[in-house]
Order: sequence, then C-alpha cells, then structure tokens
Amino acid sequence: MAKELNDKIIEIKGITKIFDGVTVLDNLSLSIKRGQFVTLLGPSGCGKTTLLRLIAGFETPTEGEIYIEGEPITSIPPFKRPVNTVFQKYALFPHLNVFKNVAFGLKLKKMPDASAKKGFRKYTKAEIAEKVNKALKLVGLEDYGHRDVNSLSGGQQQRVAIARAIVCEPKVLLLDEPLGALDLKMRKEMQIELKKMHENLGITFIFVTHDQEEALTMSDVVVVMNDGVIQQMAQPKKIYDEPSNAFVADFIGESNLLSGVMEKDYRISFLGKSLKCVDKGFEKNERIDVVIRPEDIIIKDGEDNGHFNGEVLSTVFKGTYYEMEVAAEGYEFTVQSQKEFKKGAKVSLEISPDSIHIMKKMLTINKHIGEVTGENLVTFCGGEFEIPTDGFEQGDEVIVYVPFTAITLTDDEKDGVIGANVTQSLYKGTYYQVQVFTDSDDDFYIDTSDEWDMDDRVGVNIDGGQVKLEPYSPDESDKESDDE
Repeated sequence: MAKELNDKIIEIKGITKIFDGVTVLDNLSLSIKRGQFVTLLGPSGCGKTTLLRLIAGFETPTEGEIYIEGEPITSIPPFKRPVNTVFQKYALFPHLNVFKNVAFGLKLKKMPDASAKKGFRKYTKAEIAEKVNKALKLVGLEDYGHRDVNSLSGGQQQRVAIARAIVCEPKVLLLDEPLGALDLKMRKEMQIELKKMHENLGITFIFVTHDQEEALTMSDVVVVMNDGVIQQMAQPKKIYDEPSNAFVADFIGESNLLSGVMEKDYRISFLGKSLKCVDKGFEKNERIDVVIRPEDIIIKDGEDNGHFNGEVLSTVFKGTYYEMEVAAEGYEFTVQSQKEFKKGAKVSLEISPDSIHIMKKMLTINKHIGEVTGENLVTFCGGEFEIPTDGFEQGDEVIVYVPFTAITLTDDEKDGVIGANVTQSLYKGTYYQVQVFTDSDDDFYIDTSDEWDMDDRVGVNIDGGQVKLEPYSPDESDKESDDE
C-alpha cells in the first residue's frame, strides 16, 4: 500500500500550449503521486485551467506528452481517459432528477465480462442503483435522488456534480474552480467536505483555484503557476514559509517584500540597516529579495526599541488580530499584532533573524535575441529600438541585455515603441518591480517609482545607452552576461 501511494499516477513532460501565437504553457513538466490532493494555484491567465483541460483531453498540447500510470494519453480522447471533471458551472442536466444525473455516465459505461460476447457488458439497473446511492451517500445527499436539480441550493448542486464524477470510479478527479460560484460560508463548508471526500475515496484530486487560502487549506501539494511556468511546487507550509521567489511570496498570503544585499553568511542589509539572518551560501554582496511576513514583525511602543522606527498609518481589526500599516525608512510595512496601535502612534519594529526569508532574484537583467537593422538600430521583441551598434553590422544577430532601470512605461501605448500588458507589480521597498507581456509574446521586467495595475495597457520605451549587445550564436544562446 505504501508503495502504491508513492507511485506517480500522472507525468507531464515538456508540455507547451500555444493559442493564436500566445504561449499559455511553456515547456512545463510535472509529476503527481497517486492519492494526492494537488492544487494548481495562480492568477487568472497563468495556464492552470489549460493544464487541467490538457489532462482531461479537452485540449491537445502543441508539444510534449502526458502519461497516466506510465501510459501515454496525449492522443486518447477524453471519454477513454481514467479521469472525470467537475466544472465551476456544474453542467447538470436540468430535465433529469438527481438520481438520473448521477446515473447518466454509468448508463453509457461498460464493464469487463468474460462471459459477454464482446468481453464487455452494460451495468444492470440494480448495479447502477447501488453505485448511485453509494455516491449520493458519500456526498451527503442519500435522500435526494428523487429531487429536481433546479430545486437544490448551489452547494447541493455542487455535490451532485461531484457524485456524478466519482460514481464512475475514476483514477483522477479534476476540479476546475468548483467552489467559485458559492457564497463565502458555503465555500468554507465545501472546502471541508471536499477534503473529507478525498480522504474517503483515496483517489487523486487535481484542483484548480486562484484562492490562496483555499489552496493552503485543502492541499497535500500546491503548484504555484505564473505565465505558463511552475514557480514552486511544495507542501502548503513550505510554500508559505519558504517561497522560492518574489512572485510566490507576494501571491501567497500577506508579505513585506524588499530588495537587499547579502553582505556575507548570516548577515543581510536592507533599508539602510545591517541585520542578522539564518541564511548562508550566497555570494558576498549578492543582490537578493527579502520576505518578512506581517505576523513575524514585533511592534513596540516608542522609537529606538527595535531595528526600524516608524509611524502607524492605519489600523484595521481583522477579528483575531490588528493589521497595521507602518511607515519606516521610506517603506510601508504591513504588521499584524494582537495589540492595537492607533493611527499616528510612534513605534519601533523588531525582526528576528529567523523571520527574515531570503530568496535569489528570479532575474537581474532582461535578455533577448535581436538583429541589427541599421546604424544604431536593433530590432527585438516586435520593435525597432535606438541602441549603439558599434562593432556590429546590419544583419548581425545579437544578444540584447536590457537593465530593469533602462525601461520606461507610458500610459498610452502609442507613445511607446511597442505595446504590452502589465502582468505583475511588486512593491520592493523603495520602488516597484513591474512585469509586462509584449504583443510579441515576450516579457520585460522594469524597476520604476510608478505604480501600475494588473492588465494595464502600456507603451514600452528603452534607454539605448544602458543596453549592452553581444554577438549571438545558437550554441551560446544560454551564455550569461557578466552583469547578471
């Protein structure tokens, strides 16, 4: 039994999915063990639902393979895969009662029977009734078989949809934001119910949501996705306590996210202060990202009692704690404490070494492949930019290194060389780090003092004087710049 639970039931290898020239999933690989409750978590448009639909067979990958129990299923139609899907909108048949909705799949399904002419036979009415009643009991609706589905509440309809999915005994149950249509109270109750169902059934659940609390509450493993790439895959506690990068730290729960410098092992500096930490193994004076959770900051009355002096900007009671915004050293810390500090209060903040989580920066410079198209002109990412081209000739392919500070964004895309959409904005202490997705399916990271909102349409300009060019050849495409 222990060996069975550790088996990989699903393997996804090098999956890429492109819709209309836009890469939704980018060379993604993932393994899921038998019996796990795995949640795909990420913002809208990150590719989580597309990945679920690929496993279900409703979409075909542009590249890559999907395996269930070691068998390739990429070209197998949905009805032949050992999976069932529960959708956000349930998709129940309004003209059938609860019993008939749940029984629908069983009436179409055949079971192995050596005595039958073709080796298969349909389920008998008695067998269908037994399986349907068992499934309804499992979801707490054993007395609802005769009811019209339109007379049920949202939570009850949700349970009927789950019963219909599990009655055919799939090896994998796919759930595409199934709680999204429920109110908050019902959503909380169904989270608990789904977790119990998973424990009772013992089958693999793959659950899609953009709700961080939901993912942390229900899952054995959380897969955090962004821009069609897995950012981190781990147990919920590890995801929260040890985020792998700035995106995960910002997306999962409340966090204070800053840029800093690793002075040496066990010593870090940020916001002009040098503090002890528990991390080592970084390069001396390496630039890093720092995460400090609001509940890990100790707030005290008066100044000069901690590491940072500040003033309380706002206080909100959250039920079991107070959440305060505190301005200190040019940064607005989010602090959570059971003790209330009034707006305007002078306070100090103390941060213990084990409350400072340090991460390597995801990227330190933008790197793209371009072509010299004229004197001091380089084309890349769908636009032609003015960049010094000394030493290069027209037609030369080049690696273009663009510092985060070399890019400016404009409110009107017509004022930029190319257009893009804002996909992420992280406050890093004294500036915002913004990610944009261009019309040519490329990413740029920008450090700016301006705040931008998700999905803002912007123009992109580049200060060519800060850009560095290097000769490009296919075998050197992964070569790192000395500036990285």
